[in-house]
Amino acid sequence: MALFFDQSWFDAELARTGASRADVARLLSLTLQQVDELWKDQRELTARDVALLGRFLNQPARVIAERAGVSTPVPDEKAGPDVVIASLSERVEQLEAQVRLLSAEVERLKSSKPG
Repeated sequence: MALFFDQSWFDAELARTGASRADVARLLSLTLQQVDELWKDQRELTARDVALLGRFLNQPARVIAERAGVSTPVPDEKAGPDVVIASLSERVEQLEAQVRLLSAEVERLKSSKPG
C-alpha cells in the first residue's frame, strides 16, 4: 500500500486510457484544482471516488485505494459493481460543492453580461 498518493501511477493509468485529470474532475464532480489536491495528497478520496475511479481506469477498487494512500477507504465490492456506498455526509458535501461551483458560474456569467 502506498503511504502517499501515487501520482506517477495514476498519471500512467490516465495516459494508458487516453484520459486526463480534467476527465477525472468531471467523473468525480470536482474542479481541476480539487483533483490537483488529490494528486498532491492534500485531499482524500471517498469510497465513492475509489469505486468510480476503479471503473473508469478498469482497475479493482482495492488497487485504486492502495495507490491512493494509507487512509483511503475501500468501497464494499460485495455490494456489486454498480452499487456505491457513500455516507450521507459525503453526499451532502458533494452536493454543496456542486452548488458552490454552479453559484460561482452564475456570478461569472452575470458579471460578463454587457450593460
